[in-house]
Amino acid sequence: MEIQTTPNVNAEHHPLAGQPAPPDVLIDVEALREAYFSRQPDPACAEQQVSFGTSGHRGSALDGSFNEWHVLAITQAICDHRKQHNIAGPLFLGADTHALSEPATLSALEVLAANGVEVMLAPAGQFTPTPAVSLAILEYNLGREGWQRADGIVITPSHNPPRDGGFKYNPPHGGPADSDITGGIQAAANAYLQQMLQGVQRKDAERALATPSCHEHDYLAQYVAALQQVIDFDVIRAAGLQLGVDPLGGAGVDYWPAIAERYRLPLTVVSDVVDPRFAFMTLDWDGQIRMDPSSPSAMRRLTKLRDRFDVAFACDTDHDRHGIVTRSVGLMPPNHYLSVAVDYLFRHRPGWRADAAIGKTVVTTALIERIAQRLGRRLFDAPVGFKWFAPGLLEGNLGLGCEESAGASFLRRDGRVWTTDKDGIAAALLAAEITARTGSDPG
Repeated sequence: MEIQTTPNVNAEHHPLAGQPAPPDVLIDVEALREAYFSRQPDPACAEQQVSFGTSGHRGSALDGSFNEWHVLAITQAICDHRKQHNIAGPLFLGADTHALSEPATLSALEVLAANGVEVMLAPAGQFTPTPAVSLAILEYNLGREGWQRADGIVITPSHNPPRDGGFKYNPPHGGPADSDITGGIQAAANAYLQQMLQGVQRKDAERALATPSCHEHDYLAQYVAALQQVIDFDVIRAAGLQLGVDPLGGAGVDYWPAIAERYRLPLTVVSDVVDPRFAFMTLDWDGQIRMDPSSPSAMRRLTKLRDRFDVAFACDTDHDRHGIVTRSVGLMPPNHYLSVAVDYLFRHRPGWRADAAIGKTVVTTALIERIAQRLGRRLFDAPVGFKWFAPGLLEGNLGLGCEESAGASFLRRDGRVWTTDKDGIAAALLAAEITARTGSDPG
């Protein structure tokens, strides 16, 4: 289930948009999780079938569109896909802070363990951003081919409301799966639902966690240590900027203090609260709670603090999208910041290939086309969906891929691939680098 986050220009805004979430809109976490296990989807109802959009399958346990059966069926379909395509390396499994992500992780583990899949899990209590999973896949696969390759699963509905859950698959190239892959997984998963999960293998969660095939992987340490290959922290540190970040209660909540400590940055985390109700949020334009860093209504907590920082930023719940707040303009429109980022990167990354192109989705601003012409760079105009950029980023043919919904990833400073899925953390920190090097914020 996809949630529309940007209103029609003529849409009427909710009277409480931008205000703190009142108690009556908060979810009952216990009831939501109970529905996850107790409610059985009707495979004859289209709204309750597995449906992969541009970012995996999403839905809510309360309406029968994201329940335990969905996760069991999808995970078995992924195990089948791995066997069919000779993928026998480990599977990197990550999850965000939504209420349904924890039970869905355990459900997925039950199936993965029963199928003998080597699973790489974050240490207990540590959440996993989407870009950290993408990086882990790519780092593992470096120098490996064929059956040895790894892939991954991220359990997240992205910026969707707290009642929702989500499940997406990243194949060995580390980015979002293409339509051929998701179509096959979707069909197989729905077949398992039709046959009442017959053919789905599973172990109970306690046994699954105790199996020798379940391993701990420190995503945070790996990601933070490698981040200096993407962002110039020396120039940021030398500028003495005051930086702020709001993780919006998402999967990167522990990453920001680690980044600040390792790279000695004056970075203030305005809140490190993790609450599956997301009660700390201000309401989005339509009165929903939605962790959308590109929404002025949802970002009110950080924009009110704009004068405290030279530049500030936020990420959505799985930290694949970014929001940039400057003193000069407040919350930047995504297309505005992406245009600035494109122009800056292709002027300040001498290690990138001379023929590296600029990737954007067709609905992203035409300003990037003019920037590409001015820079003498080829433009790759892709349909909606970040999956179109994964091959180019992997090969270094694309310097950057971006989409209008505040999602982007770009190469390491030496021109090697960084992540092939969107990276809100790197995109956010780039705003600090731009401010430090140019002497003015991106606004």
